Formats: sequence, structure tokens, C-alpha cells
Amino acid sequence: MFRLLVVLLNLLTTDRRRAVAGYQAGNARGRAGPPSSAADSTEQPGTAHMTLDTPPGQPGPGWPGPRRQTGGRPGKRPRHPLTPWLKWTAAALIAGLIFRRVIASVAIMALSAVLHFAGFQVHLPHISFAWPWQTISAGTTTNVDLGPWVLQKIEGISRPALGQANFTFTFTHKVTKSIGPWPCWYASTFYAVAHTSATVDLNPGPDWWQPSAGHYQLQVLSRPVSGTPGKLAITMVLPRPQLPASVHDVTIDNVPSRPIDSQHSWTYPGFGCGVVIKPQFPESVLYTQAQQIAFYKSRHAPMVTGPLVRAAESEAVHTIRDNFIQPTVNAFGYTLTHFTLRWV
Repeated sequence: MFRLLVVLLNLLTTDRRRAVAGYQAGNARGRAGPPSSAADSTEQPGTAHMTLDTPPGQPGPGWPGPRRQTGGRPGKRPRHPLTPWLKWTAAALIAGLIFRRVIASVAIMALSAVLHFAGFQVHLPHISFAWPWQTISAGTTTNVDLGPWVLQKIEGISRPALGQANFTFTFTHKVTKSIGPWPCWYASTFYAVAHTSATVDLNPGPDWWQPSAGHYQLQVLSRPVSGTPGKLAITMVLPRPQLPASVHDVTIDNVPSRPIDSQHSWTYPGFGCGVVIKPQFPESVLYTQAQQIAFYKSRHAPMVTGPLVRAAESEAVHTIRDNFIQPTVNAFGYTLTHFTLRWV
């Protein structure tokens, strides 16, 4: 890669060196002296020739040196057609090398989102987002006590971590209405898709981080020496993720949700019973019923609460480690070799 950059830089500077050499040669010819007035008076306008006062090889008393060409202007050196393209290519390569971690992180996130919306569950490698100035500088050495610095970053967290989960279920909505002495009812079964999330409080407060509580420990395994980064391990304890607290923390996706079956009574007047009652299925009523069922499942159904809690815990680990701890310790010349997050 270094050799490729050297070749590109040589291509970019080749035309500049030639232009400078031509410019210096023109100055040397100009310093030879102006032509004599007698010679100028005999020249016709618009002509381009060279006039010598004495034959070549026999300088006379008034020999002024070689004459400059007059009249026409010398043609410009044609510009290489690939020069702008090479400049932009070299600039793009250099920017790509400098911001390679940012580009890779954004590309992975975009690909993950596209696959998620397309319905594919693909496990992609995790690349944390980091600017070039957040990486470890070679030769950095420090004896600073990192414990308070890292804890200060953790105490500055002001947003919770959210773990989201999607699940499906079916429910039945039934309406009963008697027509005279005949009972009449109409029911329909619906397929619903629900979205819910659990929250993790990443900063429970100053009392939580008191040394006596033992909820935060930082251990330096090695110090930075001669450009080699140091190593450290961090252990943290946080409250367990909180499941949805109200029915408003659950939403129903109306696009894939749909009716899958319908039933009605066959008593007299028969099918007319269903025709009369069916308009009593407003969408607002169906949405409220589905939302209440989904809220109950998000707090009591193990097949929903299990993935929901695991998603919240994973999001909390990535948020604290990649966005707060890792950049802080890297700035002091350390790498985070072990990070453990426990739950109470």
C-alpha cells in the first residue's frame, strides 16, 4: 500500500517538475539581454526570425548574445488527460485509508438494515464506529489513574439503552347482538405483528457508583511502553432491563396484520345476522384489543420476554463499551482487553 501511494504521488508531481524546468530555461534566455534598436527597426511586424549582428562563432564588440524569438508565442505543453483523474483517485484512496474504520462501520450498519427490512436474519461482524483521532497513538505513555476518568464518562450517559423485539400472535374479536328472540353473533380472528422494547438504565445515579457498592472496577493489566499500548479490564454491574411499563410501550404494525378467519351464527335470519353486526368492527377497537394482548405477552410470555431482555442487555454492552469506555482508554494509550457487564 505504501508503494502504491509513492507511485501516485510521483505521477502527480511529474508535470509540475517539467513546468518548473521550462520556466527556468525561459528566464535564462530572457536575462541574455534585449535586442539592439537597429535590429528592431528592420524587423517587420508579425514576423518570427532570429537576427545576429555577427556571424556565428565570431563575436564582435557589440555582440549582445543570441536573440530571442519575436512575433509568435510558443505553444503550451499539452496537459495529460489523466492528470485530474489521477489526482481525484489519489485523494479518494488517501481519504479511504484514513477513514477506513468509519466507512466499514457505516457500510455494515447499512447492509444490516437492508437485510433486516428484506426479512433476512444474517449475522454480520460488529465493527465499532470510531474516528481516526480516537485510535491509539504510537508512543503514548501515561501513568494517569484511569478509574475516575472512565467513571466520569459513564456518569455522563444520559440516555437509556433500548432492546427491541418483534413477535406475532392471533386474537379473536366477537360481537353479540340479539335480533328479537334469536341470538346473533359475529366473530373474526386476526393475525397481528407487535413491536416492543425493554430499557436499561445505563446511569442509575451517583449512589450507584460509590466505591463501597462495588458496581464498577477497573484493573490495569499493563502500562504503555515504547509505543506498545497498555491493557486493562473493566467490570460493571447494572440493574436488569425493565420490561414495557405501560400499554403505550407496545405498537401494532398495521401493514402485515390482517384477518384470517370469520364466523357468525346461523340462527334465523341466518347470514343476515353477520351482515348486520360486521360493521361494528372499527379499526380503533381492533388496534386497542391487539395492543393490550401484546402488552400482556411482553411481560408474561417467556417466548417474548426472553429475546426482549437479551436484546436490551446486548445493546447496553455495545453502547457502554464502544461509545464511552473504548474511546476514553484509547486516548490514554490503552486497549480494553476484558469488559464484563453483570446484572442485578
